Amino acid sequence: MALYGCVGAMALPSELIVHIFSFLSDRDKLRASAVCSRWRECLFYPSLWTELKLRVGGGANWGGSGSKQTPRLEFLMRKFGAFVRELHLEVAPVDGYLSPLSGVEGRIEPVERDPQLLDRWKDARITYLEQVLCVLRCIRNNRNLQKLSLYGDTCILQDEGILDSAYLQQVDPGGKKIKEIQQLLLEVLSNSRKIKWLSSAFMLGVVTPCSLASLSNPSAGSLEHLGLLDNQLPCLVSPVELERLVHLRSLALDFCDFTSELSHLLAGGDRAPLHRLSLMLNGAALEAKPLDGTASEDDWKALVQRSANLRVYVMALDVCSQDLLRVLKPSLPLERIHLDSYSTLVTDGTLELIAQQYNKTLSHFVLMRDDTGFPDLGINRNEDPLVLLAWRCVHLSVLVIHGYTVWSHNLVAISRLRGSSLKVLAVSEESIDFDPDQRVFMEGDPVHNLVKEVSLSLGRVWHPSLDSNLVLSEPTQHFHREMQSFSLGM
Repeated sequence: MALYGCVGAMALPSELIVHIFSFLSDRDKLRASAVCSRWRECLFYPSLWTELKLRVGGGANWGGSGSKQTPRLEFLMRKFGAFVRELHLEVAPVDGYLSPLSGVEGRIEPVERDPQLLDRWKDARITYLEQVLCVLRCIRNNRNLQKLSLYGDTCILQDEGILDSAYLQQVDPGGKKIKEIQQLLLEVLSNSRKIKWLSSAFMLGVVTPCSLASLSNPSAGSLEHLGLLDNQLPCLVSPVELERLVHLRSLALDFCDFTSELSHLLAGGDRAPLHRLSLMLNGAALEAKPLDGTASEDDWKALVQRSANLRVYVMALDVCSQDLLRVLKPSLPLERIHLDSYSTLVTDGTLELIAQQYNKTLSHFVLMRDDTGFPDLGINRNEDPLVLLAWRCVHLSVLVIHGYTVWSHNLVAISRLRGSSLKVLAVSEESIDFDPDQRVFMEGDPVHNLVKEVSLSLGRVWHPSLDSNLVLSEPTQHFHREMQSFSLGM
């Protein structure tokens, strides 16, 4: 790099170097700091690190193995943890490390039968705890923290959907590290003064029912978004603590934790109206966390009357249609719904109910099933329920389908009904089928004709495709990220 008159970059004032660094990504900033000591000094200006996004664990897909990332994580947190304003931490399991209690990735057999894999899994979980400890130790006294978002790995869930102490004992005998993590989080919350966003999802016992009580009064008055999802018992948010959060505008909880009492509290006239509500319903956990006591139809009516702009996002993971019908109350202002399962089957009646009740509010519809066979929801009906949904839901802008048969002529009908307003139409190739009777009257390749017809209707190039890496194998990660963008839209 050279300047006019052969003056080198070293002649630039530090303020200008810092300004140039501000246009770089976090990764490029660190690379630039290796050029010389002067640039390294400029790198550590607090103004460059108001926001820090960290991804650790997950092997090659996440930038290296978890244990190798720990020194770099410690370096970053020592330098910036005391003054960073927005901290996002995502922790994933190292590639190939699955919980011995998880059946996600193709319903594998428990890995207790493979001692080597079990040892690797334990090492990954130990690394997980060390990295969380590192982060919380370095932000414990940060009074400028405004946004804290923590996301753990989705393979921590047992088949029955609930964590227990025996599971944690395998990697943390006596629970010493978990207790230290929980205590550090209490210190972070009690020392905070201006937190506006607090989110913790699937963080392996980090949050307890007592955590929110430690939130300082200034932060309780400034908090606008709260998200606590850990699939644990009991509920992580009590009415007493929620009552303090008078300016809360966005909330994310396990569906079973959104009780009638919480709904009644949020409908109170002495607090800010709620704008976004994200609820996750795990069918595997319903036996231990039943739907009894959740918000009733009258509760939803009262909440909507108080919060006229409220919109709700629901993910139902392996939930049978009978339970879905109990959940989908008429007054629930549903904007987004994600129905995801490995084996349970969504019925045509459920789709019809959604299309009828939420035709004025629904904008995102995701229907996923990862199991053998592709059932046809319209086999016994004159009209396909997916076509009826596209017809009735006038604000539908995102439609994602996998695991159910979608006939090509129905796909064309959907694209024509919604046209260019359907911003996302993602249908997997294996889900699309062609009517053999129609092929007789069709010239050329049926796939080519389908692509042409749908592209013409949408006003853009379209192809049957689906990014299944995230949506299929990691539905809770998909929920976490959708919840983030959904809540930011308030």
